[in-house]
Amino acid sequence: MNTHTLQDRIAGSLLLAGMGDALGAPTEQWSMAEILAAHGGPVASFVTPTADTFAGANAGKRAEVTDDASQMYYLARALVRGGGRLDAAGWVACLLDWADTSPKAGFMGPSTVGIVAALRAGTDPALVGVIGQSRRKMTTIGTTNGAAMRVAPAGLVHPGDLDAACAQALVTCLPSHDTDVAIAAACAIAAGTARALVTDDIADVITACIEGGRQGATLAARHARVGPGPRFQARLDLALEIAARATDDLAFLEALDAQVGASVLAAESVPAAIAILAYAKGDPLRTIALSATIGNDTDSIATMAGALAGALCGASALPAGLTAEFKAVNALDYGLDALAAELAAIAQRRLAA
Repeated sequence: MNTHTLQDRIAGSLLLAGMGDALGAPTEQWSMAEILAAHGGPVASFVTPTADTFAGANAGKRAEVTDDASQMYYLARALVRGGGRLDAAGWVACLLDWADTSPKAGFMGPSTVGIVAALRAGTDPALVGVIGQSRRKMTTIGTTNGAAMRVAPAGLVHPGDLDAACAQALVTCLPSHDTDVAIAAACAIAAGTARALVTDDIADVITACIEGGRQGATLAARHARVGPGPRFQARLDLALEIAARATDDLAFLEALDAQVGASVLAAESVPAAIAILAYAKGDPLRTIALSATIGNDTDSIATMAGALAGALCGASALPAGLTAEFKAVNALDYGLDALAAELAAIAQRRLAA
């Protein structure tokens, strides 16, 4: 693969993740019925977020990213500074940099906010969410999709290398998302992104997501907590079965929401994102449009699905009008063209090694 093609795919992942985030931000927490009524059908264009969404409550603008893609871009920058590698200390520094300097830190998710507060205070993040004076954390702590929504750059710097992508993803899961379900979900996105850079077959990407989820569960058993509750792999299997059977867009989304879910929980939104990618066959606009229409955690779902679809199709295949509008609002803040070139240089060196 030549450098131009690799850079186009990396740019596609960065762009479509952000476009999905911006497309889903104005529908976050809404039901699908509300979304369809407001948009006259599936979401197809950027709109200004209303006050009853997190983006609207935080003065978000039309076509602007939220915490999802902004954390992803900060992670990408940190990986560039580290030559494609980030250790635990480097990741914590990246997370705190985002929390201290990003205007999107006001959107901070439930698993991240407590950890950031502990890190700032110099207290042990392992004590966040514990029961009484014990070391046992509540089962609701660290089970959300925050690690998965930002993790795609771990795959972008390891084209085709699922093991390395998952190893880097694990670093970015800790200490905030220290559970088997969150780590499996993050590794699924990282592995799928890594594979998407080097294949033209959507089936290869889905297979990589499945394998990444399995690797993540294994890594979590050694490095994190395995608690009670839904298993990522079981929910992903169910989500992909629903996608394989579906023939109608809205019926598919209704079944996916009812049987798998589309909430901030990693066991719901991450399988949903991968299933939407599979159902849309990797088509960039359909992938993010369906993700923004399912309801609930739409911006995170569209960010994750967009990162995968963008890596598969490349920036040159993205819808021109939406891309231009998105770049006009966000590119200056995040330097996405330069960031894609820097990530591509790292990825190309690894392919040539």
